[in-house]
Amino acid sequence: MSKDAYIHKVLPGSPGGPLLFVFHGTGADESQLLSLGRDLAPQATIISPRGDVSEQGAARFFRRTGEGVYDMADLARATDKMAGFVGAHVEAAKPSSVLGLGYSNGANILASVVFAAPARFDATVLMHPLIPFEPDVKGSLAGRRVLLTAGKRDPICPPSLTSRLEAYLRADGADVTVAWHEGGHEVRPNEIEAARRFLAGAPVEGA
Repeated sequence: MSKDAYIHKVLPGSPGGPLLFVFHGTGADESQLLSLGRDLAPQATIISPRGDVSEQGAARFFRRTGEGVYDMADLARATDKMAGFVGAHVEAAKPSSVLGLGYSNGANILASVVFAAPARFDATVLMHPLIPFEPDVKGSLAGRRVLLTAGKRDPICPPSLTSRLEAYLRADGADVTVAWHEGGHEVRPNEIEAARRFLAGAPVEGA
């Protein structure tokens, strides 16, 4: 486990407070979600890694062979590496809680780490995740809080797969909240407000 396994940025928060890991979407970098993370969790230390895979110059966290078709061997590699990266930062910081937020490809790697190492995160926000496979959860998600946000007309992440992911998570004991909007793959204000309330431990309105 190495704190420097990924190029990353850190925004310091309150000592001993929460750690919030944020994971960018395809083609973005470690700066994409820093300010959003600070806005959503003002007391948290924000850690934002950059994906270590390049898809025609676009940074990603794992390889794919086509739209929605994942290189499962590389996803396993990336999941193990990211779980180690998160664990190293948690071990060093001794935070009050460990939170995660990911968008699109970032939500996918975050979800994969949650499946592989359920104890890594206390609460996670998965914005527009696409999980086109049946998760193999290594343990139990009982007591883990998950917020899924999604667009009802998302051409990249079909609503049916969001609902299937919700069912998988619930079946494994996770406390799941879902916030929808009427649009596509873009992040809308209601998702951000839902994430803010969720990370603060408050009920999510309209979910």
